[in-house]
Amino acid sequence: MNQPIRQRPLSIGPLRAFEAIARLLSFRAAAEELSLTQSAVSRQIQALEDEIGCTLFVRGTRKVELSSDGAQLLPTAIAVLSRLDQTVRQIRRSRGRSVVNVTTFASFASLWLIPRLCQFQKNFPDIDIRVSALDRIADLDDGEHDLALRYASAAELDMPAELMFEETVSPVFSPWYAESTRNGRLPPLRQPADLAAHALTEEDDPRPSASYLSWRRWLTSQGQPELEPLRWMYFNFTYQQIQAALAGQGVALARLPMVHEQLQSGELVEPFGKAGRLGSPFSYWLINGPNAARRPEVKQFADWVREQAALTRDQLAGV
Repeated sequence: MNQPIRQRPLSIGPLRAFEAIARLLSFRAAAEELSLTQSAVSRQIQALEDEIGCTLFVRGTRKVELSSDGAQLLPTAIAVLSRLDQTVRQIRRSRGRSVVNVTTFASFASLWLIPRLCQFQKNFPDIDIRVSALDRIADLDDGEHDLALRYASAAELDMPAELMFEETVSPVFSPWYAESTRNGRLPPLRQPADLAAHALTEEDDPRPSASYLSWRRWLTSQGQPELEPLRWMYFNFTYQQIQAALAGQGVALARLPMVHEQLQSGELVEPFGKAGRLGSPFSYWLINGPNAARRPEVKQFADWVREQAALTRDQLAGV
């Protein structure tokens, strides 16, 4: 005789335990993550299996595997728990201090965003800013981030975005380094071919966009495709190249939107001026998350970013 199908909703606690075990494939590891005892987690899974009427895990001597029914349940459990956690985070934020969560990449955070944040916090002292500097592109639908400051080509964008400014690269070095070329310790830099006697800092990045930031592309554009410098210095991030240039260790191919203030202040020098500048199909974009319009603090921060981007465009034109 068939058992009647139960209609009572499932409890969240056992469902969270199920998701943790399915992800970790370990009752012990799931118990540690959930701050429960292993026996308590086992009881929750037993109760969930009794409630659904099936076996969710195949328990072996040394390993745990999902059953076919467990594999069917898992995607829905993940989606339900993710949506629940996202809603709870939004409620907590709305009841506490105003916080704007920004995602961007490390070099942009270090060289462009963070130096300007003090001005925003001076104007809006009641709004906290949380910056997530990630190498990967964060998903704005996950509820973790309110807006993104991204570096991409227009073709790569998968949601509405506002152009902040375009990419331009140019060789730069510090005045200390320039002084060395004037007093004879290093050969002078009068034309691109002279770079053969100098150290060049290069961004060591496998992503396609990095090819547009490479010395090889710039040298080719200047009619020097085969030029080899005195030595190469490879770095993971743009800001590391700029730090090396500021320390007088060589010539960097700088992303001008990030260093125009150092050029204006004289901390960095462009040896070839505007003739050494090269554009790119990649640009800098402001992207608002799906819930940003409902939160005034996010709008205030986005408006401030737009103002700063406009200043950067104006200052780049005047460098």
